[in-house]
Amino acid sequence: MDTMRTIGTIGAGNIGSAVAKLAVAAGYDVVVSNSRGPETLADLVAELGPRASADTATGAATRGDLVVVTIPLRAIEAVPVEPLAGKIVVDTNNYYAARDGHITELDEHRDTSAGLLQRHLPTSRVVKAFNHIRSTELESDGTAPGTPGRRALALYGDDADAVETVTGWLDELGYDAVHGGGLAESWRIEPGTPGYGPRLDADELSQALAAARR
Repeated sequence: MDTMRTIGTIGAGNIGSAVAKLAVAAGYDVVVSNSRGPETLADLVAELGPRASADTATGAATRGDLVVVTIPLRAIEAVPVEPLAGKIVVDTNNYYAARDGHITELDEHRDTSAGLLQRHLPTSRVVKAFNHIRSTELESDGTAPGTPGRRALALYGDDADAVETVTGWLDELGYDAVHGGGLAESWRIEPGTPGYGPRLDADELSQALAAARR
């Protein structure tokens, strides 16, 4: 498993802030960033405490051992490429045509939103996670390993070691992980699928992923 001490976030909205809070609680250092500049994150950093700092997107990408990209899909071309080379990048994004504009490859089911990020970051190891849970629930639903009915989150990725690392990290944050396959299969947890939204344990989530229809 990769050694991780610092989590970077590119994006500090609802999901990014929730992930940062969980990571700090689990003992990680966190570097948060957004598109408006580090100074706009002073309140969040103060709330997160001494383990947290704010930086530019490039700074968070450089300093993070694992980096969470949690921005609107239409903005992924702005994600810095070189600082993320070789790193695990967790993709929380969803495609909403009303917000992102129509993306033909996604409308025609020729790719997935995670696949687009992987294409933008060809030397990074992208893992899809956190895209099917509300931020408020992400903060509140985590439980200890072995808790009966523990909530599960789906993971998709093409790099087995990266998926294993994120699985261990999710366990520390309070969640079981269900491996759904490679990024090409990550449509199974995109908006509108049975697994998107409800609280499910690992068995239930596995069934929901299998039941998804494109």
